[in-house]
Amino acid sequence: MSDNSKTPLTGIFFALGGGVVLSINDLAIKALSGTYALHQVILLRAFIGMAIVLGVIWYSGSSFRQLLTKRPKDHLIRVSIVMVSNVTYFVGLSLMPLADAVATAFVAPLFVTLMSAVFLREHVGPRRWAAVAVGMVGVVVMTRPGAGVIQPAAILVLISAFCYASSHMMTRRMRLTESAMTLNFFVQVGFILVSLTFGLFAGDGHLAQPKGSTWEFLFRPWHVPPIADWWAFVATGVAVGVGGLMMSQAYRTTEAALVAPFEYIGMPMAIVWGVLVFGTWPDRTAWAGIALICGAGLYTLWRETARKKKDLDVAAPSGDI
Repeated sequence: MSDNSKTPLTGIFFALGGGVVLSINDLAIKALSGTYALHQVILLRAFIGMAIVLGVIWYSGSSFRQLLTKRPKDHLIRVSIVMVSNVTYFVGLSLMPLADAVATAFVAPLFVTLMSAVFLREHVGPRRWAAVAVGMVGVVVMTRPGAGVIQPAAILVLISAFCYASSHMMTRRMRLTESAMTLNFFVQVGFILVSLTFGLFAGDGHLAQPKGSTWEFLFRPWHVPPIADWWAFVATGVAVGVGGLMMSQAYRTTEAALVAPFEYIGMPMAIVWGVLVFGTWPDRTAWAGIALICGAGLYTLWRETARKKKDLDVAAPSGDI
């Protein structure tokens, strides 16, 4: 009984910490997106993230045997989903203000709520479904479909959000046999293999796109970073290594619909980084979308908390809520 009562708090702590740490990843990649190729950034980030995972295993004294798995197919599917999520998100991030991109990406927890009901059979009541609907309206606002033109970068971030939510469904599915270390390790392996392959194919820049085009960030040529830029590479590697472990642990130990809203800590962090580092404030349209998406997620959190409290107070004499 006591273990069960502690588990949600542990998951919430990991989600909050992971959200703050991963906001540094967004900041660093946004800073690098004007100069480097995305696959070069991801490769260096993955090497640093891999070192962190292996270092944590060694320092904690746990066995490296936990990295062995009997579920290679599931890892391949999850890594592929995470890879698509990263590419679409960071290409979109390179074209949008930081806060706008993060706000659009925060439809992901709403996708998690939806998928947790459909695929994990977790209970989602009508009010939480209403919150999902409101959040989707916020997404429409953030895509700015005025005059019949939808912002392509926002659509990429929306695709990323769907893939991100799907990856958390895979995490929940694999939680009984795979540790957070194992899940993170195979993601870093996937990043390294795909980035190296892409670099060998396109790293010479022969597929480079015109400046300002949608795919410019993806197809730039590689070049050796000067010392002044290494802070951003180190920051993104450390952030994805530590933040990825924390998020994996959150979704392994706690119901997905409860954990997801706590990721919204990244929204105020994105606004802070946008103002301090890039000098950008969200405009009125962005604020409207932020309010709808984040409001829906926070309402979901409040409803979940109220439902859990009611469960404890009533002690379920009839078994119904």
